[in-house]
Amino acid sequence: MHTYAMEYIQKLLAIPSPTGFTRQATDYVMATLQGLGFSPVRTRKGAVMCELGGEGRGILLSAHVDTLGAMVRSVKANGRIRYTHIGGWQDATVEIENCLVHTRDGRAYSGTVQSTKASQHVFPDMGKEDRDEEHLEIVLDEQVHSAQDVAALGVETGCFISWEPRTVLTPSGYLKSRHLDDKASAGIFLALARMVAEKKIVLKRRVAILFTVYEEVGHGASMALPEGIEDLLVVDMGCVGDDLRCDETMVSICVKDSNGPYDYTLTSELIAVAKENGLRYAADVYPSYGSDAGTALRAGNDVRFALIGPGVFASHGYERTHALGIENTCKLIEKYLEK
Repeated sequence: MHTYAMEYIQKLLAIPSPTGFTRQATDYVMATLQGLGFSPVRTRKGAVMCELGGEGRGILLSAHVDTLGAMVRSVKANGRIRYTHIGGWQDATVEIENCLVHTRDGRAYSGTVQSTKASQHVFPDMGKEDRDEEHLEIVLDEQVHSAQDVAALGVETGCFISWEPRTVLTPSGYLKSRHLDDKASAGIFLALARMVAEKKIVLKRRVAILFTVYEEVGHGASMALPEGIEDLLVVDMGCVGDDLRCDETMVSICVKDSNGPYDYTLTSELIAVAKENGLRYAADVYPSYGSDAGTALRAGNDVRFALIGPGVFASHGYERTHALGIENTCKLIEKYLEK
């Protein structure tokens, strides 16, 4: 399953999908699931829901395909672009990053995020400035020197901006890229669907998967879940860093995030499965984290809820996980669904 997952993850990472601009990514998800013989549906909000089969107690697995990004806030008189954030990220993580500016008529222009004082030879004190929307700007790779020049390209306030993912799979198994949050998990779901379609996984209960599209701005799964769903398993990135036991080779099981504790019984069941199958896992507290579980619960859904995911280092920046982290996450999902 994890071999399939690595393929799907890299394909998803290549598709720009900042929150609000996710149609191309969900089109890929829909087409992939249809090609496997399933009948996915797109919600009015743009999410993708798909029943994988099985009977009895329903469990919904949720991941998100929307990513961090930006939007054109304004165009300066000199043709440079001022941006506004989509999702929660630090400006320092995008300085000198390549990007695409997507117009509403389907064109895309490349550019780079640069300091407003970008040249050391011109501005010797450039490193002393703050890194924020006031001191960073997007320089388009086009012959533009005024706001009028940029407008002629179709670039205007409200155009979406996506960051270059810079995806690299190293010989040692590390996968480095922007937007592993949460395309790593979305790729795992497509791999799960393929395993079910090929009858390599036999479902012992009803299973559905959900790909949300507004998670990064806080309302991804704020919807009524399908009738008969008793459990919600959110699969999102596992945190790696100070005071956390997880690393990139593990599946992380979150016991509490900034919204509070996850369901004790469901979380305990997942930990027990991880132990029974000798998986590399860590149970951790994420102090600065929220997930689609919280939005689903605030929408009024009465379900048990848990959160797992592959360990991801440098979250909301240039992220890194490992093939073993993907494998351990795949195995935990597979073994749990086979119980």
